[in-house]
Amino acid sequence: MEMLRTVAKAWNIPDIRKKIIFTLAMLFIFRIGSQIPVPGIDREVLAQAFDSETGLFALFNLFSGGAFSQFTIFALSITPYITATIILQLLTIAIPSLERLAKEGTEGRKKIATYTRYLTVALAIVQAIGVSVGLFRQALISTDVFSVTVIVLVLTAGTTFLMWLGEQINEHGIGNGISLIIFAGIISRLPSAIEEIWARVQDGSMSVVTLIIFLIFCLLVIVGIIEVQQGQRRIPVQYAKRVVGRKMYGGQATHIPLKVNQAGVIPVIFAMSFLQFPLTITYFMDADSGVAAWIEKWLSPMGSPGVWVYAAFNVALIIFFTYFYTSVTFNPLEVAQNMKANGGFIPGIRPGKATVEYLNKVMTRITFVGALFLAAVAILPTIVSQLGGLNFHFGGTSLLIAVGVALDTMKQLENQMVMRNYQGFLK
Repeated sequence: MEMLRTVAKAWNIPDIRKKIIFTLAMLFIFRIGSQIPVPGIDREVLAQAFDSETGLFALFNLFSGGAFSQFTIFALSITPYITATIILQLLTIAIPSLERLAKEGTEGRKKIATYTRYLTVALAIVQAIGVSVGLFRQALISTDVFSVTVIVLVLTAGTTFLMWLGEQINEHGIGNGISLIIFAGIISRLPSAIEEIWARVQDGSMSVVTLIIFLIFCLLVIVGIIEVQQGQRRIPVQYAKRVVGRKMYGGQATHIPLKVNQAGVIPVIFAMSFLQFPLTITYFMDADSGVAAWIEKWLSPMGSPGVWVYAAFNVALIIFFTYFYTSVTFNPLEVAQNMKANGGFIPGIRPGKATVEYLNKVMTRITFVGALFLAAVAILPTIVSQLGGLNFHFGGTSLLIAVGVALDTMKQLENQMVMRNYQGFLK
C-alpha cells in the first residue's frame, strides 16, 4: 500500500509523471517487439522444439520474457549487453588503460560505455549465428546465405534496439533500463505460470496443499528479499567543528549507510549470463554430438547430475559477483579520504588507514550475508524441485530479480520526490 501511495504522489508531479509515462512507453515497445516474429522461420518446427521445455530453452526464455521460444526480433534479449558489461568490468581490473579510463569520471565512463556497445553488437552477431545455423537450423525455411544473413541481422538489430531502449530509460525515465527490461520480461510470464499451476491443480498433478505450501514459500521469499534489500548497517560519523571566516561548520553527527546487499540483483543477472556461455556453445554443435550431450548432462539446469553442478557454479558465481560489484560501487579508501578532508571520523577509529580497514572489514562481513542470501534464494527452488518433485518455471531467481528491480525503481522514484521537497513514504 505504501508503494501505491508513493506512485500516486509521484503521479501528481508533472516532471515525474512524464518520466513514468516515458518508462512505461519504452516497456510497451519492448513487449510489442517481443511479439514480432523473425522472418524465414517454420513456426510448427519451432513449437516442437519447445514442447519438452528443456533447461537450456527455459534459461534463455527467462530473460527474453518468452521471446526466445517464439523466436521474435527480441529473441536474444539483452543478454549480449550483460555479457559485454561483465567482460568490460573484468578487463577494467586487468588492463591499466581501461582502469585509468574508469577513474577519469564522466568522460572515461562514456568511452567504456562505447566499448560496451561495440562488444554487445559483436556478441549479438555471434549468438545470432549460433541460434540460426546451430540450435534452430531445422526450423529455417531456407538455409541459403541470404536468408540466414537476414535472420542474423534482425536478431542483432533487436538486441541493439533493446540496448538503446535501456539507455533511453536511464536518461529520460525512472529506474535502471536494462533491469526494467528483464523485469518486464519476467512479469510477462506470470500469467502463463499461474495458468500452468492452476491447470496442474485441476488435473490432479498438484494437490491444494502443495499449492498452499508453494504460495507460502513465495511469500516468505518476497518478504526475505525486501528485508535484505532494505537492510543496512549504519556506521556513525562525527564531524569536528571548524571555523571558516566568520562561520562555524561541522560538529554534527551522521552515519554511513552500508547496505547488506549493496550489489542488488546484479550478481544474479551476471551469474545467469555467465552460466549461459557453455550452453551457448551447443548452438554451434549437432544436437546429437558428444560434447553437446556432455554439456546438457553436466552443465544444464535440467541435466542429471548437471542440475547440482549448475547450482554449485551458480552459488559460487553469485558470491563472487556480489563481492566484485560491491567493490566497484563502494570504495572504502575514497570514503575515508572524503571524511578526513571534511573533518569527519568514526568514533573510536583513527582517520586514515585505520578507517579504511574498519570500513573494509564491516563491508566484507555484511556483504557475505547478502551474498549467501542471494545464492540461497537462487538455488532453493532447485532443491525443492529435485527433492520434492515440484517443477516451477517461475522460481526464486525470477522472484529475486522482479522484487529487487521493483524495490530499486521505487527507491529511485522516492529520491526524485525527495529532491522536490516531497516527504518520502518508503521506510
